Amino acid sequence: MTTIQVVALLVSLTAALAYLNARFIKLPSQVGMLATALACSLGVVALDAVGAIDASHVRRVVGDLDFGPTLVHGVLGLLLFAGALHIRVDELAEMKWPIAALSLGGTLASSVIVGVAMYAILLALGHDVGLLDAMLFGALISPTDPIAVLGVLKTSKVPRTLAVQITGESLFNDGVGVVLFTVLLAMTAGEHVTAGHAIALFAQEVLGGVAFGLAMGFGGERMLRSISEGNVEVLITLGLVLGGYALAESLGVSAPIAAVVAGIVIGGRVISEHLALVWELIDEILNAMLFLALGLEATRLHVSMAVAVAAGIAVPIVLVARWLSVAGSLALLRPFKRFPVGEHAVKILTWGGLRGGLSVALALSLPAGMHRDAILVMTYAVVATAILVQGLTLPLLLRRLGLAD
Repeated sequence: MTTIQVVALLVSLTAALAYLNARFIKLPSQVGMLATALACSLGVVALDAVGAIDASHVRRVVGDLDFGPTLVHGVLGLLLFAGALHIRVDELAEMKWPIAALSLGGTLASSVIVGVAMYAILLALGHDVGLLDAMLFGALISPTDPIAVLGVLKTSKVPRTLAVQITGESLFNDGVGVVLFTVLLAMTAGEHVTAGHAIALFAQEVLGGVAFGLAMGFGGERMLRSISEGNVEVLITLGLVLGGYALAESLGVSAPIAAVVAGIVIGGRVISEHLALVWELIDEILNAMLFLALGLEATRLHVSMAVAVAAGIAVPIVLVARWLSVAGSLALLRPFKRFPVGEHAVKILTWGGLRGGLSVALALSLPAGMHRDAILVMTYAVVATAILVQGLTLPLLLRRLGLAD
């Protein structure tokens, strides 16, 4: 298939599943898209297993799409920028310390807990896995997904401060997770990375991403203030995100963090109604296509019994690690900072820490070997459980706690 045929197929399938969900299933768009896409993928796998169809062509087409690099090096910037446009600078500043503690300390703590726990479990199940391989899984699965979180929060009227804290952390911990994943991947590839070099690289990526994002944001703001043409505004922001993302990667700074910071600066200072509507549309379309891509990738997974058991164990391990990292981060801040939902903060932030597209994209970007199939299966299990179970029941939890209508 040609590139245009593949893109046409992907867009057509996305439209069909979106209609099916909106017309009949009526789940929140992110949850509904993943549910229908996974159901279709599992149906293809089941029919192939009994000999009713030959799914090799489907797998070949999905392989040609190369979802992992495409998402990490392109689409992710658009999604993060679109999500950051909804965050106001003054509200973010009010919650800066909890967001910083959760996105930095919480992500690092969760990565270590998950990595060490899954290393022991995989060894017990007979997998000859290295500690760095297990730590890679911890790094890619610990960041929460801002797109999934925003999609669920839109269906519930939660306090604005709570929404800012959850989405703000999700936006920033993606960048932290990507940086940590990059450092660990270099170490597993055999590069000599000392502890000092790893810390310096981490600081360069994070601080450099913030500085570059501020430059992008304020530069884009000045350009937008000098014109009043809606179509030109859209082109400026698209060029800013795509060009800035590529430039940030070439400079060796965190492109996801830069996209988030630029989106917050522009969204909090100058954004017209026309520009907001266009970016909301971009967000919805790319998000729908993303979750369809995740579902299609399930057709290529090879699952053994030992891997299936590891995936089943990984789900509660990741949830417990999230609870421990959130509780520890907030405990350190509690003497100095009050939280918008008081004693319910740990429960909500733990259950609302949905995993999504970034985790799967990072897993797909792993080179062959390195227990890639096992990591992919575990990642899919955690992401599917988070979105289909936690995503659907989070509004119920918020209502039971009296925090949503």
